[in-house]
Amino acid sequence: MAVGGFTKLPNGNVVVALKLPHPGGAEDSVRVIVHAQNRQRALTRLRNLGFRAARLSGNTEPPTPDEVTAVLHHPDGLVWRHSASGSEELWQPFRATHRRAG
Repeated sequence: MAVGGFTKLPNGNVVVALKLPHPGGAEDSVRVIVHAQNRQRALTRLRNLGFRAARLSGNTEPPTPDEVTAVLHHPDGLVWRHSASGSEELWQPFRATHRRAG
């Protein structure tokens, strides 16, 4: 189960934040932020991208205001960064990960 949480926006949409295992099998984890119509759609987006462990139980680590701003200003509505990096690393678009791997 992933650690994370969500924030409901005034328009009814949600921003979900999850700490997930690195998809490349590295020992570190990534913090993924998703903007969607509801929590289930956000989790489905992540599962479709290969994060099979994407489950949200509770609201222990909801997205910070900076994380909400980052994902709302990104056209894909999906960003990530290494969770150990703190705030030094910039948020990365998820599709850039696929371009580097291919």
